Amino acid sequence: MNKYQGFHHRSQSLFLFILLLLFLPFLFLVFAGSVMIAFTRLGIPLPLAYSLFWLSLIGSSINIPIKEWISEVEEIREIRFFGINYRIPYHGMKKTVLAVNLGGAIIPLTIVAYELLRLSGNPHLLSNSILGIIIVTVVCKIFARPIKGLGIAIPAFIPPITAAITALIIGGENPVVVAYISGTMGALIGADILNLHRIKDLGAPIASIGGAGTFDGIFLSGIIAVLLI
Repeated sequence: MNKYQGFHHRSQSLFLFILLLLFLPFLFLVFAGSVMIAFTRLGIPLPLAYSLFWLSLIGSSINIPIKEWISEVEEIREIRFFGINYRIPYHGMKKTVLAVNLGGAIIPLTIVAYELLRLSGNPHLLSNSILGIIIVTVVCKIFARPIKGLGIAIPAFIPPITAAITALIIGGENPVVVAYISGTMGALIGADILNLHRIKDLGAPIASIGGAGTFDGIFLSGIIAVLLI
């Protein structure tokens, strides 16, 4: 690569980086607007919806430890020495911390509790919401897969699409609420809780219910399901 080509490549990289920086505020506004729309469609007052959004965003970086495991692991580690990669078998003990994410799990569950309380006077819609939770839970359990060193993963589109379709079928006069409750609880139970027994064998340093960020499946499952209705 000559000097001109190197300069041209660096200029392109710098341009793409600047373009990304300029585009990020727009993406954030779209994301924030989508979350606010979903919250207000759930009947949450606008000031409270605004507060919940920022609590979710800030709380996404807060993991609350609830349990620890020490497990025996066997893995292949790669070590680079003088430009050569060496694959070395490793056998030892590793600690895994189970935590609950404030923004990605606790706040969505609080909203679910609020919605279930509102449905207490509507037994038909309440029972349909519970049925929706069962359906989404079963689907999430089928598609959830353990991944070594990471935790339990599931394709991001599975929970919200399943919740939205379920809500359109059984949601009656309020499919939005059924979509949120079933999407959030189905992802939590089917992907996380029912696979907790697998966590200690995956060698992940931390397994966070709700994930390390707001963009985790539990938070987004309910939001996207509402937006799809």
